[in-house]
Amino acid sequence: MTPDPALDEAFAAAPRTRFLPRKQRRFAGLDQPLPIGWGQTNSQPRTVRTMRALLDVRTGQRVLDVGCGSAWTTALLARLVGPTGEVVGVEIVPELVAFGRANLTPFGLGWAGVHAADPDVLGRPAQAPYDRILVSAEARSLPWDLADQLAADGGVMVVPVDGELLLVRQQPGRAHVERHGAYAFVPLVGG
Repeated sequence: MTPDPALDEAFAAAPRTRFLPRKQRRFAGLDQPLPIGWGQTNSQPRTVRTMRALLDVRTGQRVLDVGCGSAWTTALLARLVGPTGEVVGVEIVPELVAFGRANLTPFGLGWAGVHAADPDVLGRPAQAPYDRILVSAEARSLPWDLADQLAADGGVMVVPVDGELLLVRQQPGRAHVERHGAYAFVPLVGG
């Protein structure tokens, strides 16, 4: 993977250890998913890095972080967009919403937040459009409800679908889909 100083800085500024339950913190350096409770995981660092690189997040962008779990991805994205951007994290598990908020607070990233997901609605369409959407849960098929929340020209979504990581680029009048290998994630509710 191509070196990315901004991504390196984000990982250094938001260490995985701070987003794990106490019992899992000693395993933070392992390149594997770690349980965070309620049947959810904190993704392995290599996967997280690949997804962030594909997403190509830039300063000042608005990003939707679907399935943000412990808020590690939310913090990483917030470091990349900076205070002129915004990161909207959504999580379906109420206990993880509280855990994610508590994890995010000490970092002082006021332009990022964790919100309870509506179980009947994918994403947060009322706040769309987003420049980028990261989905950290596996959909059975491409979630067009989320793709519709992308900015019409140049919006990008990274989403695991049926065991494969997809990159969706929104272009006027159509979406272009690229495939980026096999990955396994917890299921996307509603996807």
